[in-house]
Amino acid sequence: MSARFEITATPLAGLTVIRRRPLGDARGYFERVFCDSELADYFPDGRIAQINRTLTRLSGTVRGLHYQLPPQAEVKLISCLRGRVFDIAVDLRRDSPTFLRWHAEILSADNHCSLLVPAGFAHGFQTLENDCELLYLHSAPHAPAAERGLHALDPRVGIAWPQPPVGLSERDATRPLLSSDFDGVVA
Repeated sequence: MSARFEITATPLAGLTVIRRRPLGDARGYFERVFCDSELADYFPDGRIAQINRTLTRLSGTVRGLHYQLPPQAEVKLISCLRGRVFDIAVDLRRDSPTFLRWHAEILSADNHCSLLVPAGFAHGFQTLENDCELLYLHSAPHAPAAERGLHALDPRVGIAWPQPPVGLSERDATRPLLSSDFDGVVA
């Protein structure tokens, strides 16, 4: 446990919840979102290659499930800055004992939690409120040729979404279901 973060493992090896510990007073608070000296073990070379921010307007909207193939596979650290989301990761690692299992955490501006998603996992989320804003830290830049995704309603994964999924992008809504011979990715 570090001074600024509480780090908790999930049932899927490598998938980690990081609770930020804000320092506050009557004026508000200050919190560290990332610190390479405290989180270096989770990021290859302690590198943040890209930072992205999303705003999703409507409750129930699903974004994802996205991942990148090696050598552009990426670690992601996702934080919710406004609203509340059901943040989910699916283990796609070939030969993993938890292959195709998923785990979700509620991320919100109030609970100060982030989800650290290792390479070899698909990631997505569903908004539980209107106007949700997320911040993503990536260990690798977006590489369109390496990008892949899962269909949010794929029965092989069987995600129990808290609300009926709405608002999928055309790209996400038209992703094919996993074939029976899909055996994962090399992380």
